[in-house]
Amino acid sequence: MQEVPQQAELGSAEGFVLICLTLPLAPTINHYYCQSGKRKYISKDGQKFRAQVAEIVSAAGHPTLEGRVALFASVYPKNRIRQDVDNRAKPLQDALTHAGVWLDDSQVDLLVLARQQVVKGGQMKVIIMELGND
Repeated sequence: MQEVPQQAELGSAEGFVLICLTLPLAPTINHYYCQSGKRKYISKDGQKFRAQVAEIVSAAGHPTLEGRVALFASVYPKNRIRQDVDNRAKPLQDALTHAGVWLDDSQVDLLVLARQQVVKGGQMKVIIMELGND
């Protein structure tokens, strides 16, 4: 298992924006939300993940994307335990929305998730591409 530091990059070429982020591993949707009676809220792990993502995104200093976007995420699990890679999509999108990457996760027109090799602590490598304003 390898360990890769969190980082952020911003690129732009001929009018399109490309954002590359290395983020902590998002909690699964099963551990992202908690419920108390009828009240549903984000768990402590979820809040911690959102704060970490916000810090990394803030350091990148990119403008908020207002158009349609594509989100590509490579998921590097922290162990070999069987897990559904798609259970990390909604917490990731929620954290990126909270961090101001885009206005709302409904802007995501293309979502691609790929499981990768195990990495100590787990991580996600994310590429976000603005598709346009249509």
